[in-house]
Amino acid sequence: MKKNVGGIDRILRILVGVALIALTLTKVIGIWGWIGVVPLATGLISFCPLYPLLGINTCKKS
Repeated sequence: MKKNVGGIDRILRILVGVALIALTLTKVIGIWGWIGVVPLATGLISFCPLYPLLGINTCKKS
């Protein structure tokens, strides 16, 4: 897997993922909040499987 998530995109994914999971655990939002696992995982591994299909890459060119 080639990294395609970088910088601000990665930070936002992690923050949104953690926030959704935290809100679910505190019962502020319903079970759908577990969808936060997806942005959290893609932010942590720096790869989004949808990006290549859309031709997007937010990593800096080396």
